[in-house]
Amino acid sequence: MNTEQANTLIAQIGRMNVLAISGGRKYLVGGNLVLPVGNGYSVEVEYDQGSDDYTVRRVFKRGIKRWTKGEATGILCDQVGEIAYQASSFRSYEFPKGEAA
Repeated sequence: MNTEQANTLIAQIGRMNVLAISGGRKYLVGGNLVLPVGNGYSVEVEYDQGSDDYTVRRVFKRGIKRWTKGEATGILCDQVGEIAYQASSFRSYEFPKGEAA
């Protein structure tokens, strides 16, 4: 994912959702958009160019160790904002919640 694709993804997620998820913080790491949530959690969004959909992950990190706490695949552009928000709510929602798409 390049910077232009990341800006398009942020627009699809919604700027207010990005503010709610990470306070506006966003990073491109290894081709993934990373939205740091807090308490070691972050939301990572990966774009699959071949199938034109997204994978959203809830990731917990301590030091150099990383654990994937949930993953939703096959997310379409109109669903990515809601799924990313649910992934950020680590105290309220099990993730993934149901089937995407």
